[in-house]
Amino acid sequence: MAGPSSFASSLRRLATHTSLPASDTPQSFIEKIVQRYAVDLAQGQKVKAGDYLSVRPQTVMTHDNTGPCITKFRSIGATKIRDPSQVVFALDHDVQNKSEANLKKYSRIESFAREQGIDFYPAGRGIGHQVMIEEGYAFPQTLAVASDSHSNMYGGVGCVGTPVVRTDAAAIWATGQTWWQIPEVVKVDLVGQLPPGVTGKDVIVALCGYFNEDQVLNAAIEFTGSGVAGLSIDERLAISNMTTEWGALAGVFPVDDVTLSWYEKMVRRMDKLNFQMGSSPSHAAHHPRLNMERLDHLSTNLVRPDSDAFYSKTLRLDLSTLSPHVSGPNSVKISTPLADLSQQNIKINKAYLVSCVNSRASDLKAAADVMRGKKVAPGVEFYVAAASSVVQRESEESGDWGALLAAGAKPLPAGCGPCIGLGVGLLEDGEVGISATNRNYKGRMGSPKALAYLASPAVVAASALQGKICGPSPIPEQEGKLEYSLSAAAPTEAAETSSSAAAEDVDSSAELLAGFPSSFHGTLIFAPQDNLNTDGIYPGKYTYQDDITPSKQAQVVMENYDPNFASIVADLKSPTAVSAQVEPRKAGESGPQKGVVLLGGYNFGTGSSREQAATALKYSGIPLVLAGSFGDIFKRNAINNGLVCLECPQLVEDLTREFAQGGVRGAGGKKEGEISVVLEGEVRVDTRNGQVVLKGSDGKERRYVTRPAGVGKAVQDIAVAGGLEAWVQKRL
Repeated sequence: MAGPSSFASSLRRLATHTSLPASDTPQSFIEKIVQRYAVDLAQGQKVKAGDYLSVRPQTVMTHDNTGPCITKFRSIGATKIRDPSQVVFALDHDVQNKSEANLKKYSRIESFAREQGIDFYPAGRGIGHQVMIEEGYAFPQTLAVASDSHSNMYGGVGCVGTPVVRTDAAAIWATGQTWWQIPEVVKVDLVGQLPPGVTGKDVIVALCGYFNEDQVLNAAIEFTGSGVAGLSIDERLAISNMTTEWGALAGVFPVDDVTLSWYEKMVRRMDKLNFQMGSSPSHAAHHPRLNMERLDHLSTNLVRPDSDAFYSKTLRLDLSTLSPHVSGPNSVKISTPLADLSQQNIKINKAYLVSCVNSRASDLKAAADVMRGKKVAPGVEFYVAAASSVVQRESEESGDWGALLAAGAKPLPAGCGPCIGLGVGLLEDGEVGISATNRNYKGRMGSPKALAYLASPAVVAASALQGKICGPSPIPEQEGKLEYSLSAAAPTEAAETSSSAAAEDVDSSAELLAGFPSSFHGTLIFAPQDNLNTDGIYPGKYTYQDDITPSKQAQVVMENYDPNFASIVADLKSPTAVSAQVEPRKAGESGPQKGVVLLGGYNFGTGSSREQAATALKYSGIPLVLAGSFGDIFKRNAINNGLVCLECPQLVEDLTREFAQGGVRGAGGKKEGEISVVLEGEVRVDTRNGQVVLKGSDGKERRYVTRPAGVGKAVQDIAVAGGLEAWVQKRL
């Protein structure tokens, strides 16, 4: 067998470009991968950003939230997981909790895994995302999901990883599939080479801090450019991991020689560790997912984006102009060069080298190289946890783990821990912490009265030694100004159809499922507010009242935003209101449906994952929500509960100018005390093509087109069934 270098060289020679499928429609890398995992497509259909699709992901991972997913699974009447090889359980969040209740929960999850034949990784094996990489579940050019927001990390190895909610996970267990709307795709062009002492963590901290106006919110990112080849896989994993904090739904690197060489080393190590036994080693078998056959197939079938693929934006960062950066305090949108921050003499109380973003062997080595022969500063607590047991073993064998402990680091089990505010070592009132984790939200790692900063492992280690935020001496300084830029794509022909002039020409022949309304029409209520969060839509004080009825949810909907909203909707539904009556449809009939249509601003439904924010709107009599854009977690919960969501940014802009106080969103309507604006006349939204007709009280019409242009079959299917749980029940 050829040695490592010759094998890697043969992989490079064999690499080819695969098109999926052959067509005149250009696709990005992400669109091509999703094409492979989409189901129920029309003949010859090529998927594109904005499409609602049914997808069958390669893998779905759940962690400690497997317990609630099991409850969901059973509540829909499912008894058998459709494809056990598709499912992974990895316990990682509350692994320090040895209480009887938590141990019983873990035992129940393990018993369910054994009953169903599921791959199960117990507490202590490692963080689920790291396990997904180490065990080959998240593999290049596949689609993998997890009921955890940091599934973006899989993009570091060229796997399209994206989060789902618990109901989605249960649906995949039962049917093998769920739905996804392909986000807009943004290109992030990394050029140049990182200077010595600057890391992948600095790259993502800088991106979060300098592009901090939601430029990638709810988007999927493709990293490109000459600088990519200089980034190790560990650095790519760290960058992809924190695209979550940046606001994206996926962050994917290309599969290149660096990727292939890394996998070759992993395969050889895996074979040696797991499949050679006795004094005369011989292969009994190969790893089911990490083996030379699969790697060879990958290397000869590399996927590349089409040269004319459409990207909504291109962001550019010159890596050669970057210096070490620190995020915070308490926000990833604040990013400061370390050289500037170190001059402020910011004392720290705690330091952390934990989490799925920066606790791999190379990270532990970077910290150990700083700390060897030295001691953690008096009064500082330094906590360290490996991303997995495999990582810890590698670090122990290299001597790095021992060097950290000798310096005074306090070891924690491989798992999440303080990164998510669980276990020992949390920040207390008035304390300052610096961490190599991915989130520094206020109160995330302990007290909301503490300050949390994020940095690379080497900076965290140096800060622990000095008792203040600093870097290893000397700190690499930025030479000249950091170079970064943003450019937006010119509108495509499809995007231009959102203007009123083009709207009349939209084809209305799209497929409509029996039982789904051909249109929604009625009174339009405009909530001129961006970032209207789920607490504004459904107050948190009601969230855990499990016995609250649908009618009660309807009565409190939007209470924290507009106390009069529920009564306004109720009045519009009264028998005397023009748009009140919902036209009954016979079974299988696809006629129009009357109702109240809500129009929000941008990022509607941001915030927590409470599904009542969606159900309360639905129960109040609103079947359709239009907005400039949606918080993804709200959109998933809405569609899972049969509430249709469509974007119409031009409508938002036009009505803002006409009806919002001062012509801007955030100050209510123009009338005295008006928060929600009830428009006179009627709105009609065609579900086949997304055509919006706004008819004023004077009879004049304005036309728009939603994004996507119509309601996709996957969403129709769920709505007709009465929600995702009912949709699953029909397929059991």
